[in-house]
Amino acid sequence: MSSSLTGAFGGGFRRAADADATLSSRSALRTRLATQWWVGLLAGSLWLALAGLTLVLPENGDFPYSSTFGQGGGLIGAALLLASPLLPVLGRVGARLRHWGPWIVALALAFTIWELATAKLEWLPMPFFPPPQAILEVFAEDWPKLGGSIVNSLILLSGGYVIGAASGFVLGVAVGWSRTAGYWVHPVLRFVGPLPATAWLPLAFFVFPSSWSASTFLVALATGFPVTVLTWSGIAAANKSYYDVARTLGASQSFLIRKVAIPAALPHVFVGLFMGLGASFAVLVVAEMLGVKSGLGWYLQWAQGWAAYANMYAALIAMALMCSTLITLLFRLRDRVLSWQKGLVQW
Repeated sequence: MSSSLTGAFGGGFRRAADADATLSSRSALRTRLATQWWVGLLAGSLWLALAGLTLVLPENGDFPYSSTFGQGGGLIGAALLLASPLLPVLGRVGARLRHWGPWIVALALAFTIWELATAKLEWLPMPFFPPPQAILEVFAEDWPKLGGSIVNSLILLSGGYVIGAASGFVLGVAVGWSRTAGYWVHPVLRFVGPLPATAWLPLAFFVFPSSWSASTFLVALATGFPVTVLTWSGIAAANKSYYDVARTLGASQSFLIRKVAIPAALPHVFVGLFMGLGASFAVLVVAEMLGVKSGLGWYLQWAQGWAAYANMYAALIAMALMCSTLITLLFRLRDRVLSWQKGLVQW
């Protein structure tokens, strides 16, 4: 009887152990399924599909960089498929991949539709709508001219922007602090400021000795007005009790301007800098199209004149990347200077 009881208990223990093992394996499977990056698997599959249709389907035209584009899509797809099961151990990189996963899927779909509608099925007329590999060819083959245009645009933009921002800041502080300066400058700002900077193009190209200096003036003008107005607003909106406390402690006039008024106005100043940067982009392109013989605006005009629409789209992409990078850098500067407002406005 004791042996039968022992066998019964042993069988029960084995069944319980088997049940626990089954439950633990199911739990582990659920954990793996829960941590699996399904969006990454989908994105990798879509990028591989894009590579396949690019390399396999016939094309309606001669595009030398089709194989390069297809191989690039295949590499991206393979990398995403490999990263999908490893996402939990990738740390910050894995978190960023998970965050941007839907955008990676959307880009794969967009490139696939673009490729089908242009190079493969020709739903969109050529050469007005070139395929992605044609734009890739521009970046690879025409990079010296395009890169030189980017550099020239950056030089022209930075010169005009710095002059306009510095002038606008000084003028805004003067108007916001001094009633006399406000009396004389305010009517001029109200009359001249709302005019678009591009309206001054004919006069600027006539007055200034070169198209480069005229374009610099126009960029500075587009930047200076919002910086002036927002700096003036920031100075005027500063809490008056700050000045009273500083005066009680014996602060001089220059101390009040440097240590009280300007720091209090900095949030407004950065708003003006952002507005001025956006306005300067538009003026830069127009000035380069009409007068300057270099830069991205000139490159756009040249590409349109030669019906090189792939070059035109490449210039637009380069311009978007340049503008976005400059705004990002300005946001980084703002977060560093105004650390107490970091994250309040994001880009």
